Amino acid sequence: MSGIFGVASRENCAADLFFGIDYHSHLGTRRGGMAVYGGKGFYRSIHNIENTPFRTKFDGELGKMNGHLGVGCISDYEPQPVLVQSHLGTFAIVTVSKINNMEELVKEAYDSGRTQFQVMSSEEVNATELVASLINTQDSIPAGIRYAQERVDGSLSLLILTKEGLYAARDRVGRTPLHIGVKEGAFCVSFESFAYVNLGYRDYKEIGSGEIDFITPESVTMIQAPGDTMRICTFLWIYYGYPNSCYEGLNVEEMRYKNGANLARRDDADDIDYAAGVPDSGTAHAIGYANEARVPFMRPFIKYTPTWPRSFMPTDQKIRETIARMKLVPVDGLIEGKSMVLVDDSIVRGTQLRDTIKYLYSSGAKKVHVRVSCPPITYACKYLNFSRSRSAMDLIARRVIRDFEGERDEEKLAEYSDPNTECYCRMTEEIRRRQGFDSLRYQRLDDMIDATGLPKCKLCTYCWDGVE
Repeated sequence: MSGIFGVASRENCAADLFFGIDYHSHLGTRRGGMAVYGGKGFYRSIHNIENTPFRTKFDGELGKMNGHLGVGCISDYEPQPVLVQSHLGTFAIVTVSKINNMEELVKEAYDSGRTQFQVMSSEEVNATELVASLINTQDSIPAGIRYAQERVDGSLSLLILTKEGLYAARDRVGRTPLHIGVKEGAFCVSFESFAYVNLGYRDYKEIGSGEIDFITPESVTMIQAPGDTMRICTFLWIYYGYPNSCYEGLNVEEMRYKNGANLARRDDADDIDYAAGVPDSGTAHAIGYANEARVPFMRPFIKYTPTWPRSFMPTDQKIRETIARMKLVPVDGLIEGKSMVLVDDSIVRGTQLRDTIKYLYSSGAKKVHVRVSCPPITYACKYLNFSRSRSAMDLIARRVIRDFEGERDEEKLAEYSDPNTECYCRMTEEIRRRQGFDSLRYQRLDDMIDATGLPKCKLCTYCWDGVE
């Protein structure tokens, strides 16, 4: 995942751009970037933020940036913004994207003889640069955006900075969000709706699926109207989204309370001293659970935020496991001799949660009942890559199904995704056994959807049921 932010202002936009991007730091840990355009032309800066927060790396850049138009991003992979010059002029582009047909599109570009790409250190093509290449095949930027979104198999939302203003385009089926804010003399566009509130902006509108807008300091002009299809990622509410944000009119924190309450209504755990959440995103689900179950909410783990403030961690699994232990500091007095319901947002690989539960038992916990705020993840994400999984076999639920079914596992996935089947119960029990919990219950897909208040046809639930 990545987060993007842009500003069109009558005055210097650098400060608003800086703080707006910084408010997206929970969405990525690899690269941060800013680009502005003013009287002296384009100025761009990109930094590695794997070991240092965005604001630390870019604090010294503010004095160098002077422009009334700007875009930037927090990226979990490729360096952005990409600054290009073509027959469409000079522009900077940032994206939130997942391109499944990357090899096909790169090959087409090479075969046409029209381009070459700067290779990243991984020897891969920068996905944002590929999108720019697709845009440049057309006669205008709006036509290029439409073409790129049609050709990309996956998801693509973007911002483009030109000398005249900003183009903002949301994924053609709305898998990721974009919001526009307004204040006197300026508009901004943001992945997260909360990111501009403290900068003095108020909500102007949420961009619709497939919509393309052109933004100047004076106006927002719709270039392409939104389409009829919406498939916004449900995992935004479960895990990715910051509590203050809203998507499609629904606040993240509010959804998590409702979701936790729905989880509690079907639960049969008894003799519980309290409910707890795995920080940070499991906390609100646990509060909803505790309120509905009428049990206390407590915090047997406190997240150490001074040095581990963000929810993401490095891609190296061993380092991830170490940081997972370092981030959560236990409160032993709330653990010894206690029986608890521990609510987590999801179980992906299972490694971090298993280690957390081991620590609870070694610290004297009497019972730990694990409740998961979403269904078992059985399909590797095709649209946002939230699990960072290179293979479906990285998913603990999928590994269990493969162990049960062998090479027939894909044929049986629908049955294992149905909570009313024996296969589902068998899979859940095996995960519980391997992880060492006293009990395990996942949220049902229908109850999770109910917590959003949106119809299923408007939500992407691919990672749970394989429905595209």
